[in-house]
Parts: sequence; C-alpha cells; structure tokens
Amino acid sequence: MITGELKNKVDKVWETFWTGGITNPLTVIEQFTYLLYIKGLDDNEKKKEADAELLGLGFEGVFPKDKPQLRWSIFSNMGSDEMFQVVNQEVFPFIKNLGGKESIYSKFMKDAIFVIPTPSLLARVVAGINGLLQVSNVDGKKDTLGDLYEYLLSKLATAGTNGQFRTPRHIIDMIVRLMKPTPEDIIVDPSAGSAGFLVGAGEYLKENHSDMFFIQALREHFNKNMFHGFEMDGTMLRIGAMNMMLHGVDNPNIAYRDSLSEQNKDSEQYTLVLANPPFKGSLDYESVSDDLLKITKTKKTELLFLALFLRMLKKGGRCASIVPDGVLFGSSKAHKSIRQEIIENHKLEAIISMPSGVFKPYAGVSTAIMIFTKTGAGGTDNVWFYDMKADGYSLDDKRNPIAENDISDILKRFNDLSNENERKRTDQSFFVSLEEIRDNGYDLSISKYKQIEYKEIEYEAPENILEKIEKLESEIAKGLKEINDIIGR
Repeated sequence: MITGELKNKVDKVWETFWTGGITNPLTVIEQFTYLLYIKGLDDNEKKKEADAELLGLGFEGVFPKDKPQLRWSIFSNMGSDEMFQVVNQEVFPFIKNLGGKESIYSKFMKDAIFVIPTPSLLARVVAGINGLLQVSNVDGKKDTLGDLYEYLLSKLATAGTNGQFRTPRHIIDMIVRLMKPTPEDIIVDPSAGSAGFLVGAGEYLKENHSDMFFIQALREHFNKNMFHGFEMDGTMLRIGAMNMMLHGVDNPNIAYRDSLSEQNKDSEQYTLVLANPPFKGSLDYESVSDDLLKITKTKKTELLFLALFLRMLKKGGRCASIVPDGVLFGSSKAHKSIRQEIIENHKLEAIISMPSGVFKPYAGVSTAIMIFTKTGAGGTDNVWFYDMKADGYSLDDKRNPIAENDISDILKRFNDLSNENERKRTDQSFFVSLEEIRDNGYDLSISKYKQIEYKEIEYEAPENILEKIEKLESEIAKGLKEINDIIGR
C-alpha cells in the first residue's frame, strides 16, 4: 500500500491523464502500465550492461544499438513533439513485437493500443512517472509496481462488482511467506489478475533462495516453467504479463483461459496454488468442467475453484486460497461436500479468519485463508485456527496505517505449530480436532469453536449513581446562578 508523497505523485499522474481526456480508469491503468514497462526495460538493460562491464563480459541487450531513441533514458529527455513521435511510431511498435511474433511479449501486446492523444500529455505523464519512481527508490520499496496496481485499481468506481479488485499486497506477502515457495515448485494462480501472487512468490525466492540463480537448471525453471497464471480479462492479462516480466521472469506462462471450463484440462501439474478466486459468481452447469461437478455439484465459483485446485495439484501439492466466509459454514450440500472432500480425503492444515475490512474500499466481505495439502489419502488431524483482528491498516474505506498488526504473529505461530498445542479456545489461535469438526458437520467457521471469555463488571449501586447526578445538577444550578448575577439577569 502506498502512502505519503508517493501517493500524492500517483494522484497527480492520474489527474494528468484525466485532464488530458483519458477518463476510463482501466484505460489509465493500462497506459500507465505500458509506460512503466517501457521504463522498466531500460532500467533492467542498464543494470545488465553495468554487470557485464564489471565482469568483462559481452552483452547483447534487447534494444538495437542503432536505435538508442527507443530507450526511456533517451526519449524522456526529448522535446514533447519529438518524444510523442518516437514513442508513438517507434517505441510502442517495438515493445509490441519484442522477442519475435511468437514471444510472450507479442502474444499479449498484439491488441494493445497507445491512446495518449497529445505530445503535451505524454510529456507530463513521463515526467510524473520519473518523479514517482524517484520517490519509490528513496523509500526502498521492493514492489512499487504491485502497490501502484493496487492503489490505481482502488480508483475503479465499479470495483468489487466487475471483479477488478486485487488482493492487498501485504496479504499476498503474508500468504507467500506462510507457504514458503521452493526453487523446485511449479506455481499456479488460476485467477491471476495482475499476477500479484506470482510476483510475490518470485520476490520471495529471490530474497530467500538467491543461490538458485547460479544453477542453470533452476534459473531456467524460474524463467520458463515455474509460474503459471490464467485470466479471462485481456487488459489484466497484459498487465499481469508485464508485471511478471518487469519482476525478472523472462517467459511467464500467462494465458487467456476460463479456468473452470472444459478448455482447462490441467490435472496434477502443479505443486503450489496461490489464489484469490472470484467470490459470489454463478455459472451454468454447461459452462463448468464435468469433473469439477463430480466433486461438488454447484454453480458457485468459490466452491468450484476449490475443486479445481484439488484437480490441478500433484500429490503432495499445497494450496493457500482466500475464500469468503460462506465457504466455511454454508449449509448447502455443495458447501458441505467440498469441505468434507478436503478434510477427509486430503489434509486441511489451517483456517486463518481475516477481518471484513481487509478488502475495503472495494468490498466489506468477510474472508479467510484456507491452507491444505493434496494427498488423496486423508491426513487431516488437528486443524489450526487463527482469529486475525488487524492487518496493519484501519478497517474502514480509508485503510490508513495503524500500529495493530497480527501478521508477524500469524507467521511466527504457523511456523512453529508445536507450541500451539497448549493454547485454549479463548486464545487468538488454537487447534480443533478432526473428530470435533466431523461432529459439527464439517463447519470451519472460527466462531463455532472459539470460546469467548466473559468478565464480570461491577457497577455502583443505583442510589450512589443518583446521588452523584444530584450533586452535579446542584453544582450546575449554582454555576448558572453565578453567571446570571454577573450579567445582571
């Protein structure tokens, strides 16, 4: 989440688009992304050039040596008219065809349109982006781009209705740190959006497994086979693909796909699912893959995605998914059947209940994180529950930073569950046995098991309270009389 000077600078760039005639929020975000991508290409090129020079190695970059004007550092210093001509006629066609006609770049950029209408608007936006990225470098944020998406998408007037709201960056980071991706993982998000979970996993690996990039097989796996994301919105596909490439993944597997339909044949291909699938969607049975309906016959997307995760995971594969609270306690046959499937035939490990304000200002829906492992042979023993009260931000529409934050406590407790055995049901976290969950009809809502500790409060006797009130009234009357005497009433 961005705040302070960086937020103000983003607002100014947004206002620049708006006053320049580009008022559709998604169009603003898309054009913003193209320019960030163009700048990121140049920044990455300069870093690789410096590394090659330091090591005395040859370097073949993405920019043709005879066309330096394609680079952000060159054209951003041109006059507005020349800059507009270069970006419109040379830079934009260049990025649309980067890597050849069959590359991931051209695949998603082929329908991209550069719609900034005037040289003056382009010049002002380019200057604004230079300014806000300078601020982000001072702040030392590792994923300003992801935070920009989150903040820009919050401006969508229809967010939460059309599905265009994303998972807050700090929640993504928490989930990734809970799951601890490994260099050998094959990671998928079947409702990828702007690829926030995939980016988060990549950043975690860079931070915690940097040695993997010295091993050719693991480096190639990271760039070509590790990350998979599916999405049905063309704009979000482009944003997600560029997001991945700007974060150092050369060839991410980002594809247009209806994950719940028959066109998705993926089965036992992935070792880790990280997802926040659409809530409250409803599909016709004809639109849904038959093998998903065999697990849970329902039209509800939040239940179908859980069935999909089970199908897509390899044996031993893990999943962390955000689900609406209704998934945990819904009483329909479909709700119960998917919970029973996960609990009895696989290994349900944790339910982390999150406060309803986490997704504001988009929506006030209550959610939880469900963590499980696909085994095909059961394994659920004791399920760990955590009652998250605060995520470091106010739970109203403003989402201002606050001191209270349970995230570090969640990570600490989950990483050492052996210390959780003695916790009482009145604590913020505790275990619930498989037998008790069975006895409660596979209900997974934390309120079903958490015990509230009531404290007796003693009040003064009514006669003492009345005596104090009478004394106050007497003092007020005396004070009023003194005032009246002063003013001569």
